[in-house]
Amino acid sequence: MITTIPLFIVGIFLASHLPFVHGTINRQRIVRQFSPHRNASSSTTPMQVGNGNFAFGADVTGLQTFLPYNILSSWAWHNSSLPTTPGQTSPADFTGLDWWTHGRLVPYDQPNPAEADISQWLIANPQRINLGRVGLWFGGRNISESDLSGVSQDLDMYTGTMRSTFTLDGSSISVEVVADPDTSTIAVQLQSDLLNSGHLGVFFDYPYMTGVNKFEAPFVGVWNATANHTTSVQASGQKAQIQHDEDTATYFTMIQWNDQASISGPLSGSHRYILQPKGCTEFSFTVTYSQSPVFEEDMDFSSLSASSSDWWKHYWESGSFIDLTQTAGAASANATELQRRIIQSQYLLAVNEAGHDPPQESGLTNNGWYGKFHAEMFVWHLGHWGRWSKWYLLERAIPGVYERFLPSSIQRAQQQGYAGARWGKQSDPTGRSAPGAINSLLIWQQPHVFQFAEYEWRAFPTNATLQKWERLLVESADFMASYAFWNESTGVYDLGPPMYPVSENTDPNATINPTFELAYWRFGLNIASHWQRRLHKPIPPSWTHVAENLAPLPVENNTYVIYDGIPNMWHNSTYDEDHPSMLGIYGWLPPPAPPTFNLTLMSNTVAAVYATWNFTYSYGWDFPLLAMNAARMGDAQQAVDFLLHPAFAFDEAGYPVGGSRVPTPYFPGSSSLLFAVAMMAGGWTGTEGVQFPEGWTVEAEGFTPAL
Repeated sequence: MITTIPLFIVGIFLASHLPFVHGTINRQRIVRQFSPHRNASSSTTPMQVGNGNFAFGADVTGLQTFLPYNILSSWAWHNSSLPTTPGQTSPADFTGLDWWTHGRLVPYDQPNPAEADISQWLIANPQRINLGRVGLWFGGRNISESDLSGVSQDLDMYTGTMRSTFTLDGSSISVEVVADPDTSTIAVQLQSDLLNSGHLGVFFDYPYMTGVNKFEAPFVGVWNATANHTTSVQASGQKAQIQHDEDTATYFTMIQWNDQASISGPLSGSHRYILQPKGCTEFSFTVTYSQSPVFEEDMDFSSLSASSSDWWKHYWESGSFIDLTQTAGAASANATELQRRIIQSQYLLAVNEAGHDPPQESGLTNNGWYGKFHAEMFVWHLGHWGRWSKWYLLERAIPGVYERFLPSSIQRAQQQGYAGARWGKQSDPTGRSAPGAINSLLIWQQPHVFQFAEYEWRAFPTNATLQKWERLLVESADFMASYAFWNESTGVYDLGPPMYPVSENTDPNATINPTFELAYWRFGLNIASHWQRRLHKPIPPSWTHVAENLAPLPVENNTYVIYDGIPNMWHNSTYDEDHPSMLGIYGWLPPPAPPTFNLTLMSNTVAAVYATWNFTYSYGWDFPLLAMNAARMGDAQQAVDFLLHPAFAFDEAGYPVGGSRVPTPYFPGSSSLLFAVAMMAGGWTGTEGVQFPEGWTVEAEGFTPAL
């Protein structure tokens, strides 16, 4: 083993250019070693370029010539027309449902059968927009991918450059694509003698968004509903602007090119436009999507290619890094595969999940849950940025999204008779939570703010950090103390019912005192108290009383179980096919203090999970959760085995496979993988340093211990 090398990054939040790390690892070599290569288009995942707020997905031609992969952005959303049903024509008409909660009726945002139309509209709207399609035009000929020969596509992750080469009828074609680090722009360079003959150009096309499907993968939007939306073009010189109107949504495509060309369209019965170069063998252009018709300055392939290269070089050379490629012998293949997953995940997460909004489960690749994002996944999606010392990317969304959602979260708590702020679950960019039973009854998103804040405090123990998080933590803790119900008969505070635990597979009216949520509640309230001490402010007595008197962790047959009183958990297939949340209290979270927590009981629980759990039905962050528990239990080999589990698959371009339950890609698999690797690379409080199996050669830079 090679011990962790410390990394100090000063003022990273304010730095306009990311600092380079002067470590010993040749990062460029390792990144390029795992750059994806394809000889044919994938039917499920594109190659991508992007910047975290914008992503462009391509087939093997480098554009969207044969497959209509998506162009998604954090700002592009669409609302379908409101229902016309009397009494259900406005979001204000939605009232939800009241549930009995500890002797009183509490209103929850759940679909109301008497308000079915407006309930469904609120679930499906807004939905994220596919901004369009950009592909190669072959002079009006009907060309398929099978007509190409010598096809080769490479993605240089170190510079963010996608290159495709192929031959059509004896003529070679080269396509190079990059994304601007700052705007929703791609730059494209074409090379071919077919440009000179007029047999090669570019098409632009537009789909219509409907909000009909909860999941849209791998393609987003409807391409044959051309009468439902409109497009128009204005062109002058070497620029063209296409306006796209979908119901109340309007956005623009600004196209700029470097040589002689003309744009025409739309073609009859479509929204397809053709950009046709003239008299050249090399042609470059940029495509910018925006909510306003403004042409960006200095938009050409050369400048954007340089900007992309600079951004990605800074990305890879700053922050933390791990090198497993020196591992030899029997462990070499596993180390190489884990390294591949780490590198490709880092690239894809920077493209898909580094925006100003928290990401959805499919990032900016396709639409899951209508493109909305889930608050219980915020730490899984975004926490790794801090753990890998890329605070500037975490800072894009966190804590800003919590500040933006705070007013509606306070209102939600007040309407339900609680203090503080109750964070919603499935949210749109305004913070409005979509109606749903699980959406309204899930609670494990509530303490996430304390993880974000505490990790930032460890990295930046300043008064500015304390001030930044103070109100968010106070409002979160106030709700948590208010939500806990004092059970006079048992003399403890209960969590629930009604509620859904992490696993989401129990009866909400029977679910009380779930193991993970109890541990997380204590964790959050304790951090809240630490924060007050750091600020030299008094700790509200309610926080202390609840934290010290929460119900004990539920135990059955000397094991921790999902919730108190769960019927025959270890012999009921209902419960062994979802997230094994009990193991999260000793791994992802630091263990609760004794006597609340017992390591022998945890060892028994680990053995029971290993013996009974249906891991073939597990997915995504389940496996990194298991890995972190195994590592903290002292079994680094088992931790690696979980990160390489057959049911935890990544395709050849690094996309985490969703499996039978969620669409591919399911990016919480990627982000939780990085969270787990950071823990294994830096250790945790009391057990610092590299925690990988014996026989592995590990060089790590910049990792700090986990909580």
